[in-house]
Amino acid sequence: MTATETALDQLMETFLASCDQHQYPMTPFDPDWPSACYRHEASPGKDVSWQPVRIEGPLDMFQRLSDALEEELHPDLVSYYSRYWSDPINCVMPDGTQLSLLFAWNREDLERLRGNLIGHALSKRKQKRPLTLFFGVVEPDTNDMISLNNQDGSIWLEKPGKAPHTRLADTLADFLRQLSPAL
Repeated sequence: MTATETALDQLMETFLASCDQHQYPMTPFDPDWPSACYRHEASPGKDVSWQPVRIEGPLDMFQRLSDALEEELHPDLVSYYSRYWSDPINCVMPDGTQLSLLFAWNREDLERLRGNLIGHALSKRKQKRPLTLFFGVVEPDTNDMISLNNQDGSIWLEKPGKAPHTRLADTLADFLRQLSPAL
């Protein structure tokens, strides 16, 4: 198991323990947008509780993404997005900054994520900037993304179309270990 997987598992365990004490997050049930995350079925549009669920089986999306970009993806990012199906998870950094960690809800959502990551990467190339790949956003209503530098795995804040501006951690595992889930 990688350090990123271990840190993400610990964060998810803390998140789920908090849900057990309070309440699981809710989302409208959509039978046309299936996910293992739904805790039960409901009438279409009716709120239903959900939880992150470990991804079972191999995913080839990251190899296809790497092939499309003609660049190997940092293994921490692959570990991160390959570990759980989930809606975004709200968290708080030690300084009080609120953020949402992004995940894929299902395989179709993973393909949508692939397209967004390709678009982000092509924008970086056009700007002649090093490749960063996003996995979170600062909340509420800011344009700051939380991204991984594909070359060295460091974690940064950046605005779309701009160079990363604030280093948050040396590794994705270090970054995840400092977060607290926020329901």
